[in-house]
Order: sequence, then C-alpha cells, then structure tokens
Amino acid sequence: MESKASLKYARVGCQKARLVADLVRGKDVNDAVKTLTFLNKKSALMIKKLIESAIANADYKKTMDIDKLYVKSITVDGGPVLKRFMPRAQGRAFGLRKKTSHINVILEER
Repeated sequence: MESKASLKYARVGCQKARLVADLVRGKDVNDAVKTLTFLNKKSALMIKKLIESAIANADYKKTMDIDKLYVKSITVDGGPVLKRFMPRAQGRAFGLRKKTSHINVILEER
C-alpha cells in the first residue's frame, strides 16, 4: 500500500526545491523529518509538512505500520510562473518571474 500527499502552487522555484527533495528520497520517514527540521532552506519546511501529511494519511487508512514507512518517491515539477514587474529608474520597468512548484510525495511500507 502507498500513502500520497501533494502540494500545488508552492511559492518556491522547482530547482531549489529539488535540492531538498534529493536529500530525503529513499530515506526512512523519521530520518527524513529529522533532516528537514534542521535544514536552513525555505522548501525544507514545505516538504517536511508534506511528509507529515502523508504520514497522517497512512495513519488514517490504518493499513500500514507507520514505523516502517519510507519515502518511495518525491517529485518536484514546475508550476505556473507569476509575471510581475519592478519599477526602476527613469520610468523603466524590469520583469520579475515568481516561480511556483508542484511537489508530490509517495510513502510506502518497507
């Protein structure tokens, strides 16, 4: 059995979030949460909450032992880009691209 959780439209770039996702892929759930707790990245808190949500989903199903769960797969895909502009000197404007991400986590029993 699997337990899934997903986060859509997270306000972090997908390349930055993939760096954090690579750290916890394949780890036990307890080790992954400990790693993310002390990691100084914006996406670490988002991914930690997402893993905890997947653990809660597994607990709700009551078909899996929570102590044996591990991160089977974690994917970070690019979401839509919010296009904004920043006023600059002499009436000019520079474009800003505020990137978003879609993060998916799948936990499975070992």
